[in-house]
This record gives sequence, structure tokens and C-alpha cells, in this order.
Amino acid sequence: MFIILGPALILAAGFFTKGDGPDATGATLVSIGLGCWLIGLIGVYQQLRPRAPRYVAVALPMTVFGVIGGVAFSVQALHEVIFGISHERAIELLNAYLLPANVLYWLCGPLFPISLMLLGALLLKLRATPVPVALLIVLGGLLFPLSRITREEFLIHAADLVLLLPFLYLGLRTLRPAPDKPAPVPAG
Repeated sequence: MFIILGPALILAAGFFTKGDGPDATGATLVSIGLGCWLIGLIGVYQQLRPRAPRYVAVALPMTVFGVIGGVAFSVQALHEVIFGISHERAIELLNAYLLPANVLYWLCGPLFPISLMLLGALLLKLRATPVPVALLIVLGGLLFPLSRITREEFLIHAADLVLLLPFLYLGLRTLRPAPDKPAPVPAG
């Protein structure tokens, strides 16, 4: 359920985007969505652990720190709205805190889409999902940061939809596994 709810909330957040980023509702939906997605991904990693223990040992912490970075970005967007400052001004203010800002935003932030790309590649390698599902996860991991950097609403919606589709598949497969065999990857 959480593996579907996470990307679905992030897709919904895209409809609460103004020209320079999400509004307060959108930022909140992103934070809650990332938390849900993390819960679902933990379930996926638990299913993959027997087949790829080293991968999971690296991917799970990478995903957790990536979610921390993603939540930091959404909290920054919320603060921009609350305090009535532009995104550019918020970035200027962060210059006084280069080390913490770089660790939180530029080290942790990219880890989430990278972890999605690696997850898609692993699912492909293990043949744990159909090829299109794994490829959509990889593509979504590539499109996600691009859509947020450009802040193009069409690209944001496209990236979010590309990510929702494979996780919708994973979630539905887990919620309704075939009676004679278990689903290859759970929804968490």
C-alpha cells in the first residue's frame, strides 16, 4: 500500500506547484509521500535481500538518506511560502551555512533518485519484474531531479507519472499475488 501511496502523493503534489516550486500543500504532500514511499521501499528491499544482500546493505541507507534530502527540499519550499521569500533568496541565505546545506541538500538530496535508478537496474538484472517496470523506475529516477531543477510543470507531472506506474504495478502485485506463487517484490 505504501509503495503506491508514496509516489501517488508526490504526483498529487505536482498540482500544487507554482512557478518557483511547490506551495505549502505541495511541499507537505512531498514530505508525507517520501515517508510513505520509504516504508514501501523497505518492504521491497526486504524481499530482495536474500537475492542481493550486498545491494540491500548499500541501497537501504542510501534510500533513507535520500528521503532525508528530499524532505529537506520540501521543508525549504514550505519555509519559502511561510516566510514569503523567493527561492533565490532562500538559496542566498543558505550560503551562510555551506557545509550543512551541502551535506543535506547536495549530498543527501540526489541519493533518492540515484537509489531508484539502482533499484530499477537491480530489478532488471534479477528479472524480478517485467522489463518495462524496471526501465520505468530507472527512467523515473533520471527524470525526477531534472523535473525539479527545471521546475517545468509538464516535466514534473511526466516524471511523477513515470514513477507512479511501476510502483503501482509493484503494489498491486503484492496486494494480489497469484494463488500458486508469491509476488516477486512486495509493496511494503
